[in-house]
Amino acid sequence: LGLSLLMQIATGLFLAMHYTADINTAFYSIAHICRDVEFGWMIRNMHANGASMFFICLYLHIGRGMYYGSYLYKETWNVGI
Repeated sequence: LGLSLLMQIATGLFLAMHYTADINTAFYSIAHICRDVEFGWMIRNMHANGASMFFICLYLHIGRGMYYGSYLYKETWNVGI
């Protein structure tokens, strides 16, 4: 879970360096990232798919805690959350 979050932060910072938030140029900045930035297409896909992977891991982590009954031990449950 932590590795997935670190990957999201790293790829998000890289994408933020090349992104323009202006309403007229936002689409073109995404096209620039995918076409002109070296491995920009891969980093954008890693960021998009990494968000889904993060939530899958998060739900599995919570489900595992509920399956093993970690919620019965408040300290353990609070550390996991």
